[in-house]
Amino acid sequence: MWIGKALLAGALLTTAAAPTTPAQDTTLRVKMSGSGVDTLNPFLAFFNGALDIFGTIYPSLNSLDENGKPGPYLATEWTQGPDQLTWTFKLRDGLKWSDGQPITAEDAAWTLNLIRTDTVAGTANGSLVGNFENVAAPDPTTLVIKTKKPQANVMYVSIPISGIPIVPKHVWEPHVKGLKDYRNDAFPVVGYGPWTLTDYRPEQYAKFDANKSFVLGAPAFDHLVQQSFKESDAAVAALRSGQLDYINGINPTQFTALKGDASLLAVQEVGNGWTGIELNPGAKTRSGKPIGTGHPALREQVVRDAIALAIDKPTLVTKVINGLGRLGHGYLPPAWPQWSWKPTPEEEHTFDPAKANQLLDAAGYAKGADGVRVDPKSGKPLAFRLGTHSDDSADAAISTYLVGWLQAIGVKLTIQPLSMSALNSDLAKGDWDILMDGWTTGPDPTYLLGIQTCATLPKDDGTGGNTEAYYCDKDYDALFERQLTTADPAERAKIVADMQRKLYRANVDQILYYANTLDVARTDTVKGIVTGTPDAEGLHPAQTAFWSYLKAAPPAATKASGSGGGGGSAVWLGLGALVIAAVGGTLVVRRRKTAGDRE
Repeated sequence: MWIGKALLAGALLTTAAAPTTPAQDTTLRVKMSGSGVDTLNPFLAFFNGALDIFGTIYPSLNSLDENGKPGPYLATEWTQGPDQLTWTFKLRDGLKWSDGQPITAEDAAWTLNLIRTDTVAGTANGSLVGNFENVAAPDPTTLVIKTKKPQANVMYVSIPISGIPIVPKHVWEPHVKGLKDYRNDAFPVVGYGPWTLTDYRPEQYAKFDANKSFVLGAPAFDHLVQQSFKESDAAVAALRSGQLDYINGINPTQFTALKGDASLLAVQEVGNGWTGIELNPGAKTRSGKPIGTGHPALREQVVRDAIALAIDKPTLVTKVINGLGRLGHGYLPPAWPQWSWKPTPEEEHTFDPAKANQLLDAAGYAKGADGVRVDPKSGKPLAFRLGTHSDDSADAAISTYLVGWLQAIGVKLTIQPLSMSALNSDLAKGDWDILMDGWTTGPDPTYLLGIQTCATLPKDDGTGGNTEAYYCDKDYDALFERQLTTADPAERAKIVADMQRKLYRANVDQILYYANTLDVARTDTVKGIVTGTPDAEGLHPAQTAFWSYLKAAPPAATKASGSGGGGGSAVWLGLGALVIAAVGGTLVVRRRKTAGDRE
């Protein structure tokens, strides 16, 4: 998942020529999301780095305000018809794509219908339009969405970053036939947003120019650079030296060291994601065809329950994230309290290795001479692979604890550090036993809940899969449909709670903790980049790149002096042959693992 190095803290800086900007211009320099960018094709992408880019360069029907409520963007107003099935959006007139072509309702209708009807186009976001019957554009400023059943979250379907970006039909229509292979890497990328993507180099950087006529307000900076780092320590060193202005997501040790620095603004966000493990319950396709090399014992509920009882979550919160977060329970994080769920004391899987051993003893998983239990059905020892992100220090710390705790109940873990791409490849093929996992989500839970439905299992040919962990339960699917069509917020919350209870009991995804997101910015080079008002605990609301980068501004003196980069050094961090792959020692999650920032 992760990011780059400068001539700082022992890291290497290449001497390749870096792009330059006129002296009077300002550049906001930020650390790229730790997940990196899987693809610049928005129909296929899942990594947070890619989603941040799409939210920056493509429009959506709605925006989100700082409280997570739908606001205007392309659409200025929206109404639900008396039939509860018809939504009419009135779109702005006069906006243009960056190539000068007009933005019309036809672009939106074409984008949504393509995702709705084309398997490849629906790879990333098909679940968001699964209830759409049709989308039409009766005139250039009117969009009509007809749903099959009443749908509660239509205003959240197309929002920046966590929703569906609207793309220009005239650019994308010629690429539909070969969509699965289209890279979208002709620069500048044709779009419309607060920024235009002018250059991108995988695992190195993304460069943007400001759209000074952006309808929701012009960025105060002239340029934006998202820099990728392989190690978060290198990013912190770059921030200290003035080569970065802002980092969204550092690890607790770094945060503790930086928060007392008067030249830096260090803040905490309420956790909008979770860190956990996923257990392979028997990977299969939609038709029920088994795939992959998952250990058969993990298909058994009793084994997954025993693993849950063997994990000491409070220790992970204390030792791995220095207490800067909360114990994990429900599938939806505390940033959105309307969906937050906790088990009752009777339901909760508290740390109880003695009980775990009793469960396994009673189920016939006898210990061998080496202390490792044996599956009575397959005769295989309970020896599981634990896939971790090779460049994530939190994964490394958690996995060490897990090895010891599971050994105490007769389960052997072999840690397999994997690159982000390798881990995701294994997941897609079902070639895994247990994986470290993490996701973020925004104020609408539809996407994250949707990737646990049977419909997101892959087809027999390997296409169309967007499953979280090969979980499939028809009763859960029925609840998913109910919450999607329930308009009353309180009633919908009850259904969502029932869904989380089912996931909790299944123990396919075991949520370890919700880490607070830890941010730091230079006070001498940027202001306004941290948005929202902190709560009683001093935690800010979940930040999104869309608003943070749009509202960020250089201090007035810096702008006037023409320091060529928003203050500090104007040098970009080795934008040449830098060895970079985006990871940090903190929770940097992805929407999905085959290619969580659902913000």
